[in-house]
Amino acid sequence: MATQTAPVPPSVGGLPATEESLLLQHEVEQTLYLEARLLDDWNLDEWLTLYTEDARYVVPTTDLPEGDPESDLVFIDDDYNRMAARIVRLKSRHAHREYPWSRTRRFIGNVMVTGTDDDEVEATASVAVWRFRAGESSPYVGRYDVRLRRVDGRLRLCYKRAILDLEELSDHGALSIIF
Repeated sequence: MATQTAPVPPSVGGLPATEESLLLQHEVEQTLYLEARLLDDWNLDEWLTLYTEDARYVVPTTDLPEGDPESDLVFIDDDYNRMAARIVRLKSRHAHREYPWSRTRRFIGNVMVTGTDDDEVEATASVAVWRFRAGESSPYVGRYDVRLRRVDGRLRLCYKRAILDLEELSDHGALSIIF
């Protein structure tokens, strides 16, 4: 009896399916899954180590998901230093909406590598975050567009754009968690 091998898909996220592209896809997925776990576990200091020192984290408003922080109002436009300051604030009593912090559960899916060049990998993923606080739950649903760069042998995020599919935040009150 002949041994059968699993068919290789013709492409992975638009890239030719090779062993290298399959490994890269897996590595991108594992990085995003690790980020989700660290945020859900409120391990914010370790979460920041997933980012490069020139990183940028953007969350556009719900009415302008394609908004550009250079010319449009956005919910969040953080560089690495502002991300670090956000962590300090979230871990203190000064973050009234998050003290004590909310419980969250993140679901990451449909991860797709959309491009590569010499230095960076671009990817997209669907995300759902459930926030539990004061007897209520709030779903946040959207998409991540990310760029990752290999630093010291591992992929690190150098850009993350978290786009909310919600039409408004009125039911949620505010975006006080890291989406």
